[in-house]
Formats: sequence, structure tokens, C-alpha cells
Amino acid sequence: MMRQSLAALATEQIDPRYSGIDTLPTEEIARLMNEADATVPAAVGRAIPAISAAIDAIAERMRSGGRLLYVGAGTSGRLAVLDAAECPPTFGTDPEQVQGIIAGGEAALLRPVEGAEDDAAAGAAVIREKGTGPLDSVVGISASGRAPYVVAAVAEARRRGALTVALTCNTGTALAAEAEHAIEVVVGPEVIAGSTRLKAGTAQKLVLNMISTITMIRCGRVYRNYMIDVVASNAKLIDRATRIVADLTGADQETARRALEDAGRDVKTAVVMIERGLPAGEARTLLARHGHRLGDALRDA
Repeated sequence: MMRQSLAALATEQIDPRYSGIDTLPTEEIARLMNEADATVPAAVGRAIPAISAAIDAIAERMRSGGRLLYVGAGTSGRLAVLDAAECPPTFGTDPEQVQGIIAGGEAALLRPVEGAEDDAAAGAAVIREKGTGPLDSVVGISASGRAPYVVAAVAEARRRGALTVALTCNTGTALAAEAEHAIEVVVGPEVIAGSTRLKAGTAQKLVLNMISTITMIRCGRVYRNYMIDVVASNAKLIDRATRIVADLTGADQETARRALEDAGRDVKTAVVMIERGLPAGEARTLLARHGHRLGDALRDA
């Protein structure tokens, strides 16, 4: 039964166009893979209404102090951890605010952990251990939509009142049935049959980019199209932060750099200091009064 169910999935089908790739020149294989990858954005595009609805629901909870938890196994889990790990340096979030959970734990990031994705009890347990509640959002990620660890995690999250989202590359899956929001990005058969780290993995990465980025925009962590909560923790990021301050205020680089340092390398504070002619402390107070939303603080009369 399980084997027949797996064989019926779109991601497990065999595409005859690629049946002889093992005999082709390298350049031809690369072109075929590139052509296959080019179909992924259109598949994601067809799912935008579902993606948008899920993002709006996630952002609403995060603005109220909730967390975003991604849960996945194998490639899906690694993509989950990657997207979560990028949020603190890019958007200045607390590491606890966006978390990536992979079946098998950290060890599974580098090497497969035998049987981890089949451990439904562990999936439910990790959601309980995180103290998941009604303000949280849990996004289960599984190309097949049937990984027991992920399905159980989403089911437990929903039982505990959290917002639940399923991200799959097949339709009508067990994971989608457990979630309030189902994002189904159907990319079809892979160049190597069943290797869902390829088109399916690319699709998942694109959707996760949308979820984290747009959620952060909705939470006020982007102004215009600048990453105003960037953590200026190294020379490259200090330079980037300085350029953002200069661009947003029209100040020269030296003025922007001094303001940034006086602001403790906080871009939003530096911008308010220059634009409103305030010392750092008063700029921080103004931002706090407006929920740290830069646009609102700058419009304050």
C-alpha cells in the first residue's frame, strides 16, 4: 500500500525525456537540467494565492509576538534550517523567532539519520518541547507530503492551536490534510526520477524565500526595499549598513558612518537621528513609540 501510494506521486514519476541522460555529454545534461529548472518559477506562480494567504496569517501572529517554526526532513529540513538561519543577520530577528527543525536534529544537516523522517512520535514531541502555542506558526515542508515526522509535527501544532501550513510538491497529501493552509507547488517528475532535491527542492527554497521575506516586510523590518534591520557584524555588513543610511537620508558616507556608530550600528536609529536631528537616545525612543517601524517614526510630526 505504502509503495503504491509513493509510486503514484507526481514527484516520483519517470520522465522519458531524461531516460538516456547517463549517455549524454556533460553540456547536454546541464542544458536539460537548466530547462527543467526553468519550469519551477511558473509552478510557484500558480501557488501564489495560497502562499499569500499563509504569509498574511503568519505575519499577523508574528506581529503579536509569535514564532515561525519550519519543520522538515532530509532536503526539506536542510532548506528549513537554511531559511531560518538567514533571518537574524538579514532582518535582525532573535534566533528564537524563526526556527528550522530537521528530523534527526543537527546531525542530520550533514549526514542522513536513518529512519528519522519515519519517526512520527519524534515529530509530535519536538512541537511539544518547543512549547508551541496559538501565537506560533508551523510550516511543515515535505516534497512528497507524506513524511511521518513532518505530518505528525503539523498535526500536533494544530492540536495546540498554532497556525499550520503545509508546503508540498504534490496534491492531496496527508500533510496538506493536517494543515489549515496548503501550499502545493506541483513541479512534476525530476530529471533523476524521485530526486526531489532538484526541482522540488528549488521550489521549496523559492517559497521559503517568499514566506520569510514578505513576513518580515509585513512586520516592519524592511523600509522601501532596504534591509533596515541588517546586523552590521562584519566589515561587509558595516559598509552595507552605512550605504543604506546614506541612501535613505541623502547624507554623505562619513556622516552616515558616524551616525551609524553613534547608533550602535542600528540602521533605523541612525536614519532617524539624521532625518529628525535627534541624538541616539531620543531616536530610539521615537522608534519604540512607533513599534520600531521606521516609516511611521519618520512620518511622526
